[in-house]
Amino acid sequence: MKFAYTYSNPLLEPSPEPASLGWEVDKIYQDLGKRSELQQLLKDCEIHPPNSVFIRRLEELGDNLEEVTSCLSQFEAMGITLIAVEQNYNSATKDSNTHANLLQLLHEIQKQKRSRRIRQRHACNRLDALPPPGKAPYGYRRSKAKYTIDRSTSPVVKEFFDNFLLYGSLRGAVRHLAKKYGKKISVTTGRRWLSNPVYRGDTAYRNGEIIRDTHNPIISREEAAQIDRLLRRNSRLASRTASAPRSLAGLVVCGDCQSHMSITRVTFHRKTKEYLYLRPISCAKTPKCRAISYQEVLKSTIETVCRELPQAVEKMNFPQLDEVKNDLTKSIIRQQEILEQIPALVETGILDRETSKIRVYKLRTEISQLQAQLAILPPVNLRSVAQAVSIPQFWLDLSETERRFYFREFISQIEIIHQDKDWHLGIIFIF
Repeated sequence: MKFAYTYSNPLLEPSPEPASLGWEVDKIYQDLGKRSELQQLLKDCEIHPPNSVFIRRLEELGDNLEEVTSCLSQFEAMGITLIAVEQNYNSATKDSNTHANLLQLLHEIQKQKRSRRIRQRHACNRLDALPPPGKAPYGYRRSKAKYTIDRSTSPVVKEFFDNFLLYGSLRGAVRHLAKKYGKKISVTTGRRWLSNPVYRGDTAYRNGEIIRDTHNPIISREEAAQIDRLLRRNSRLASRTASAPRSLAGLVVCGDCQSHMSITRVTFHRKTKEYLYLRPISCAKTPKCRAISYQEVLKSTIETVCRELPQAVEKMNFPQLDEVKNDLTKSIIRQQEILEQIPALVETGILDRETSKIRVYKLRTEISQLQAQLAILPPVNLRSVAQAVSIPQFWLDLSETERRFYFREFISQIEIIHQDKDWHLGIIFIF
């Protein structure tokens, strides 16, 4: 007869499914948080001693080294073979190597228990939605229970976000910060700021889980959703292209050689006027594909967008999009309703406080995931937006930087299709 035992701390790890262990045993005892099943195992072993007991690791036998060694002694006194599968330990083997191995394992257990206690304290802090250990992000300072906005540095962070929202350029926002406030940060740091949940009023932990609305945000939810859309949009472009001053930068591809096209500026001696051309970056053809006037391509792009954008939006399946949004909204409401019921369950004794904290934490992280999925969906007013930007004068009144922002909102790629000496554009929209 063979028994098995597993222990899991619900704050740190889920309980394993018996089938996933792959052990061929007569009975599996599983504990979650407390070790009541371990005591039952020891009692059953006294009544009907098995040949062996399988465990994953020796440290599962107690909360500290004394409890582990005491449990080992009880199994040894009953003459039961204890096998720690993940540590290659078998108590039936009696030689000097096994004894030395046990001493080494007990030493490791002592270190692991200390590490586990630290992790458990951090896990308890997560259940109370307390900030993780470490320095507060720039723009905040730590208080006892949460992050609080630092009034001296938060305007710098807000200015950074506002500039990025206005122009959609990470490098431009970094340069703006250095110029206006003398605050020099790297592009990598700026990218971390843009995606950091703390600035949105959320707390993120090392395990990747996020709890929403734990402190005052620096940016609103609408601004955060727009930032995420801009980051996804810019990820399709080369890093320096994303902040290039020209509106067509990074969007144009030659239809013949499939090379991306760069913008070349030509000036003449003692003349202020400049000419801009789109030229293939890596054309493999002989002769190479010719350069094309930037202004002509820009004019044709505006005309094509005004003509084809409303048609592309009309082809979108809006009922299906609405259905997805409704399903996500219903799921969020359902989770929030469950969350509101937990205090009553604690008062009636159905849930103890520790279990209720774990359940609240899981519900809040699930709600955060659902709200994140909802935030990335396209806006429902896309039809009205398409109508507004389908007027040529709208594009002509914009600066190149503003035009770059709107082009990248709608356009994935612009292909120049050559026909003899003439050419026309093929525009691929994002949706």
